Amino acid sequence: MKNNLLHITNGDFTTSKLESLNIPGKIFTWREMLCEGKTTTDVGTEDFWKSRFDFLSSTYKVTKQRFIDLTLKEFRSLCQQKTQDEIVLWFEYDLFCQINMLAILSWIKKHRKEAKISLICSGKESNYNELKGLSELKDEELKEFFLKRKELSKDDIEYADYIWQLYCSDSPLKLQNLPPSSTFQYLDKALDAHLKRFPTIKNGLNEIENTILDTVFTKNPNNEKALINFLLSNQNLYGFGDIQYKVKIEELKKLFKSYVPFQLNDLGIDVYQKKQNFYPSIRNDYSYLGGSLKYNYLYNEIDGKILKL
Repeated sequence: MKNNLLHITNGDFTTSKLESLNIPGKIFTWREMLCEGKTTTDVGTEDFWKSRFDFLSSTYKVTKQRFIDLTLKEFRSLCQQKTQDEIVLWFEYDLFCQINMLAILSWIKKHRKEAKISLICSGKESNYNELKGLSELKDEELKEFFLKRKELSKDDIEYADYIWQLYCSDSPLKLQNLPPSSTFQYLDKALDAHLKRFPTIKNGLNEIENTILDTVFTKNPNNEKALINFLLSNQNLYGFGDIQYKVKIEELKKLFKSYVPFQLNDLGIDVYQKKQNFYPSIRNDYSYLGGSLKYNYLYNEIDGKILKL
């Protein structure tokens, strides 16, 4: 007898929540953060996973065994599921989730052509003033989400795959001014947040890095934990965790004179006030955003446009 439902979730919390709610079907967790580091279009191939491990190992010190146990084994188990009639995706509004969602839909387009695909994507909910992630919703709200899940058309899946191809291309220019999608209602703002991760013209730092400097300068956090907690609470559309911010703080270490409390040094103040450009010091010729080299492009804050160097 067929098990008609297969769920792919945005993380372990959502998986455990669905299990506790006895949502029918097999549940798999997508444990990746494709919004960070180099990505290629061939989701799930040996070359794809090798590239991802190289990035995660060098940037986040992920061991090979941990990568195999948490990511590859789960993905390989997912690949063995070929009998379900419907695949349900559980994701959120932020950049972290939206990029993972695109990659999965690209993989589905190639490997699960016959399955019905449904999407559950939390964000702007009628009962709340702020955007909400799945982990912030009540059990009854999650059950209601499941009952009202949205079936994706073939055109929707083609569109998601197209955006994934653009995200993985060597230029972010075509991601500018895309028409908003009624199906993927949070994607345009997530892509806008992605473009703001390229260095700005005025001081060579991107929106996230400038936010870190602004937080240090205006809030004087007592330590790294306090700084990260503030960033996590005010990050809007990025959806990062503490490990992402730890890496970004480390990349800016030349701009701090102390960590307890956090304070900017003279160079840090000048960069924060856009009197000096930090681009030559922070430039990394191996840093990627999607398929594009991060420091081959600049973001113009005035008109919101990406410029190629």
